[in-house]
Amino acid sequence: MTTPVPPGPGVPPPGCPAHVPAASGTPAAPVRPRPDYSGVPAPEGRDPATEVDNPNIGPGRARRLNGPDAERDQQGLYDTLRLEYGEVAPVLLPRDVPAWLVLGHEETRFVCAHPDLFTTDGREWRLLQDGTVGPEHPMAPIFMWQPVCAFVEGEEHERLREPLEENLRVTDLRELRRLVQTGTYALLNDLCEEGFCDLTEDYCERLPMIVLLGLFGMSHLYDDRFLEAARDLIKGTETANASNEHLMKLFRAEVERARVEPGDDFASQLLAHRAGMTPREVSEHLRIVLIAAYETTANLLANAMRILLVQMEVRGRVGAGRLNIYEAIEQALWDEPPFSAMLGRYALRDVEVGGRLIRKGDAVMLGYAAGNVDTRVRPDLEAPVRDNRSHLAFGRGPHACPGQYLGRQLCQLALDDLLAWLPDMRLAVPSSQLRWSGSLLSRHLVELPVRFEPRSQRHEESIGTFGVPLPKDTTVFAESDGDPAAVEIPDPVLQAEREAGEWRAARERSAAERERAEREESAAGAGGQSPGLLPRPRSAVRNRLRR
Repeated sequence: MTTPVPPGPGVPPPGCPAHVPAASGTPAAPVRPRPDYSGVPAPEGRDPATEVDNPNIGPGRARRLNGPDAERDQQGLYDTLRLEYGEVAPVLLPRDVPAWLVLGHEETRFVCAHPDLFTTDGREWRLLQDGTVGPEHPMAPIFMWQPVCAFVEGEEHERLREPLEENLRVTDLRELRRLVQTGTYALLNDLCEEGFCDLTEDYCERLPMIVLLGLFGMSHLYDDRFLEAARDLIKGTETANASNEHLMKLFRAEVERARVEPGDDFASQLLAHRAGMTPREVSEHLRIVLIAAYETTANLLANAMRILLVQMEVRGRVGAGRLNIYEAIEQALWDEPPFSAMLGRYALRDVEVGGRLIRKGDAVMLGYAAGNVDTRVRPDLEAPVRDNRSHLAFGRGPHACPGQYLGRQLCQLALDDLLAWLPDMRLAVPSSQLRWSGSLLSRHLVELPVRFEPRSQRHEESIGTFGVPLPKDTTVFAESDGDPAAVEIPDPVLQAEREAGEWRAARERSAAERERAEREESAAGAGGQSPGLLPRPRSAVRNRLRR
């Protein structure tokens, strides 16, 4: 049920840590206020005495969205919340700040479709108004107001969104394909002779940023720190504010350059648009467009490729049910949306959603991943979605992602190129050993190791050509009843590497001279690589495959 509630006094319902009573009196000292959780009962059937030391349970016995549960099994956490509370659940953000998480598909669409009830303007958040949260909070880059279309409504929203829609819509697809092909060449050409790679690290995390910066005329910004800051910004970590400031310095410099010397780059196009965007508005939009586009495309590319590889892996068992690239992308948008959740709605009045009374000023998170597995819209989660586009992956309503068409095109071209380069690749480990790392807003495929028949490197003139002959006796996507290409990694090795952090964090960097030489060659454009591409790190998985 989704019903506006007339304004007036009332008592918050049980299970509502997001409602904070108004403070009375003047504090004796300038201490930042904290929400009162004392009146929040535990969900029915849960014994608080058994959860005293549970790191996933916070004040008010509400579940944390950034605890071990979310990092280990994000969808499992959503399922638990749905069982305990229904389609709308009280949750805790970093530093145990309360909010609501909308889990239902219908309920999420309702919130997105009613800007008269739920605004994207974070200044309406009661906890921001009373000082409970502020600009030092790890999620401040997401909820602090900025002069961008994502934080305004009505005519101002239309004014700021129009330049984005026009410039993202008229992207030259031939230029997009050229950038994808050039980036793929730079990333994969030196891997061809090895016969294995980690697609997540070597391709999916790098190609989207290379292409997007190329499209926006900012390729010179591509480096290791830029990539790290782009991912860190949306994770709600303690370093998110520093990452945000690093990126904003770069974007402000780009806008100043475009203002003095206009060109064909994205910043110049936004400055020249009839909407009359200010330099600050342009720099803020560069960040929100580029970072959102990168995170969504990198995740979508990795997840779609995983679906294709798993489908190939079980070819002998699924018969004619093979997915094509387009279907794999749509399936990934349903099963692993690029953003699993998003903070960014604030109630303008008391509203009942999913049987919960959300008070004016409460913060609401949209659970895209949870809504996509709502059994009311997907009774059979194993059934293929085909052409069903009612997923929530790109949001809904007036604030739906303006670059979703570009994201789909980039992902499809990238998969086309990847399969053209390595048509015989197979998963190098069983699909059961693939892992994801969860953060507050997204779930990321940690590694996607593959094997393929080693082949010679191409000449730079071959960029854009397909149908390169495969090595002799190579069978493309051969049917198999088993998993012959998989390499079981012993559990002790897995455990040791996981305790160290990530597989890809256990890298070999013993040859400092070689690394420096690779950077110098990359900067000089040696070997056909594009300037600024990073030297390829060596993960523990790749080293094991080599042995």
